[in-house]
Amino acid sequence: MTEIIGVRFKKAGKVYYFSPAGAKLESGSLVIVETARGVECGEVVIANRMIEDDRITAPLKPIIRQMTKQDMKILEQNKVKEENAFKICQEKILNHKLDMKLVDVECTFDNNKLLFYFTAETRVDFRELVKDLASVFRTRIELRQIGVRDESKILGGLGICGREFCCKGFLGEFQPVSIKMAKEQGLSLNPTKISGTCGRLMCCLKYEQEAYEYLQSSTPRVGAYVKTPDFKGFVEEVNLLTGKLKVKQEKSEDPPVIYDKSDVTIIKDGKLRLDKEELKALKELEE
Repeated sequence: MTEIIGVRFKKAGKVYYFSPAGAKLESGSLVIVETARGVECGEVVIANRMIEDDRITAPLKPIIRQMTKQDMKILEQNKVKEENAFKICQEKILNHKLDMKLVDVECTFDNNKLLFYFTAETRVDFRELVKDLASVFRTRIELRQIGVRDESKILGGLGICGREFCCKGFLGEFQPVSIKMAKEQGLSLNPTKISGTCGRLMCCLKYEQEAYEYLQSSTPRVGAYVKTPDFKGFVEEVNLLTGKLKVKQEKSEDPPVIYDKSDVTIIKDGKLRLDKEELKALKELEE
């Protein structure tokens, strides 16, 4: 077992393990640590805890120190520098006539590097831009092209549900989302209804999928041949959340009858049918 603390550098960012180096730290404490991109300030989101050795990548880097008043002043100065760098970079992009959109600027705590995040439709030759920025800020410059989902995570906003973007609010890492998930959840395969503001499939499809898979394991699919208390027939419509089925009696012109799934017996289950042309048209919604 090894003692660790969990540190996060952004509100809904990934949690990284560090050694507390003998300090007792509570959740919400601010610490200075060394990362792959330099010295950074992070928030403790997991207080001192013992975990199994196979859950960490040894050796763990120890924290440098807890946040001090002087460190807070440096953070404030870095924020001002980031705002200034954003404005200057936008001007330089226009001057170089580059087809790119600047999204965010980050300055490492030790002022050793400035990171510029941008989106673009294609690859961008920004070598001259980097030289220009380096001559202005006299520090290491790094430009990173990010995807539309990353852009939404950085900028934030409100989803169609009226709440803050999941990626901005609490999702630490993006998970792959597929058209098949939307189909299994009975959603209309209309891009405007199943995609988020970023133009990709909504993240909530992923973390609701497990519940739908559980419900599907005990619910007949559309097209299933079933036996009801009154007759045998085919399932025409399924509501997974309520467990209600519309069953059409075989060789009958009568309208379908609604039954609870507990009242029917599956003789032959149906299959999830995916239209290949429809999937191909919606493929760009997947990452």
